[in-house]
Amino acid sequence: MAKEHILAVDDEEDILALLEHHLSREGYTVTCVETGEEALKATRAERPDLMVLDLLLPGVDGLEVCRRLKADPDTASIPIVMLTAKGEEADIVAGLELGADDYITKPFSPRVLTARVRAVLRRHAQPPADEETPLKLHGLLIHPGRHEVTVPEGKIELTHTEFRMLYFLAGRPGWVFTRYQIIDAVRGEDYPVTDRSVDFHVATLRKKLGKYGDCIETVRGVGYRFKE
Repeated sequence: MAKEHILAVDDEEDILALLEHHLSREGYTVTCVETGEEALKATRAERPDLMVLDLLLPGVDGLEVCRRLKADPDTASIPIVMLTAKGEEADIVAGLELGADDYITKPFSPRVLTARVRAVLRRHAQPPADEETPLKLHGLLIHPGRHEVTVPEGKIELTHTEFRMLYFLAGRPGWVFTRYQIIDAVRGEDYPVTDRSVDFHVATLRKKLGKYGDCIETVRGVGYRFKE
């Protein structure tokens, strides 16, 4: 059975060879290109199921490729896994803000790469819960209609902002969200959420969740995610 088509974009031949080798071994069909211009052209010629995109490309860089694809309704839904050099935290945040799904830092483990690709494809195959769907994850039952969070030990009382933050993160387990994405999701007229207060709310939320608090993971320099 044929697997998904992956477009790998990197200006280093050895990296492309590594990507093609390991992703092909997993059964994926892999197309490799070396520039941002080629990536955009290849995407429109044959829409891939996922793109592994280096950020440091000559000419049209990876962030611009991501920006153009996410701005086009025909390509906006293509999952993007960014490849970055260590220390490019600002670029990672920018890519996630533009709509990229995940990132991998260079040098990377091929096993981590294939696991991340599988996870992103799996998440895209499962649409996020709507605002009325209860979520049951890692012992937590999060019920939006009742505005309740229950665990085997009983109910956990949360503020409106804490509840919305938890429900937002849990609705996409494994996805990394920046602080500003969290702000956009939970901002309400009743409470002015800021980037600094996100950290405070997460700390309070973890404390209230007790032993379940480690379900909310910190992604250093980027933001937070709910454990997959």
